[in-house]
Amino acid sequence: MYGGVRMERLSRRAFTLAALSPLVMAPGAAAAPARRTRAGGEMRGVWLATVSNRDWPSRPGLTAAEQRKELIAHLDKAARDRLNTVIFQVRPTADALWPSPYEPWAEYLTGTQGRDPGWDPLDTAVQEAHARGLELHAWFNPYRIANHADPGRLAASHPAREHPDWVVGYGGKLYYDPGLPEVRAFVQQAMLDAVARYPVDAVHFDDYFYPYPVAGQTFADDDAYDRYGVDFSSRAAWRRDNVDRLVKEMAAGIQEVRPGTRFGISPFGVWRNAATDPLGSDTRAGVQTYDDLYADTRTWVREHWIDYIVPQLYWNIGFAAADYAKLADWWASVAEGTATHLYLGEALYKAGVAGQPSAWQDPVELSRHLTLAARHPQVRGHVFFAAKDVAADPIGAMSRVIADHYGRSAKPPR
Repeated sequence: MYGGVRMERLSRRAFTLAALSPLVMAPGAAAAPARRTRAGGEMRGVWLATVSNRDWPSRPGLTAAEQRKELIAHLDKAARDRLNTVIFQVRPTADALWPSPYEPWAEYLTGTQGRDPGWDPLDTAVQEAHARGLELHAWFNPYRIANHADPGRLAASHPAREHPDWVVGYGGKLYYDPGLPEVRAFVQQAMLDAVARYPVDAVHFDDYFYPYPVAGQTFADDDAYDRYGVDFSSRAAWRRDNVDRLVKEMAAGIQEVRPGTRFGISPFGVWRNAATDPLGSDTRAGVQTYDDLYADTRTWVREHWIDYIVPQLYWNIGFAAADYAKLADWWASVAEGTATHLYLGEALYKAGVAGQPSAWQDPVELSRHLTLAARHPQVRGHVFFAAKDVAADPIGAMSRVIADHYGRSAKPPR
């Protein structure tokens, strides 16, 4: 029993998990004038985050009509800005923004996890996005259960309460243990339910696999490692294999359930620093996905396990520890010669924010990013974090991007 409902085969198509096998511009310099879109399409995306009511809905407890109105407003804004893709977070914390038979309704809708909001946000999002010529990518977080550490606050029927042995507390939060095969099977089944039900254009993961390191704390997966890690040279190698398995199995499952649906991932922007690995980027980042999150993002691209990757290059041009220009060049070299599309994740949320480096006080900074990226044919577009910031545009950074680069509509790459 999972979420009070018997695990059963997906309604649309049966699937078997066993079968899933340096340009630097001076501050204030003008960006390039509006340019023609790339042949073959251009990604112009925006993330629409629901966790903690970051972008939508504006607060929990709104009526269904109010929630729908706010959602439509985000889609209308994307269409007006000549964007073409909305990446909608539909499983923020091991819950659902659709009537899932496996997991409870997300608390961010009603304020109470498991309470029916009276409508189907994912169904509405897909239909209304397509009506506006937008793609809708369903954004899932595979392993995050809660942004708190109290299982008693979860819905009574939550799978994490029914299977406490699946759960690891870490850094004041709750996670499913990626090292347990039954966990990987369950989270895939829960996510593929949405793919089976709705004609989403893509499935999207962000940067949360194993959690970001927390000083002085250990992710307590000893039992799983003792059971399943015996054939690996180290715990780190075993953890990377667990994440690799999720990626490969999910890719196969998507094609089994709804052939032609794409699969993309948006990782933290640094795979490894060159000081750690000569194949790495010329950066000095404190986090490296390969070593700290156990996500071998470079391999996913080189081996074409995923259809697209959106590294989160959330730094300004010239930033010493992680220069946007150097990372754009590195990721372009990784994607070169592969069938994996490369899009770049853009930190619109930093524009005009006090305490950020001075570059982010300049409304032209983001436009410079697109000008720089256009020098790399491997870069097929950009995705902006996030929808609330697209709508507010406090210093006009997004408006400048649109004026300089999005003068005409463009289809997303296929």
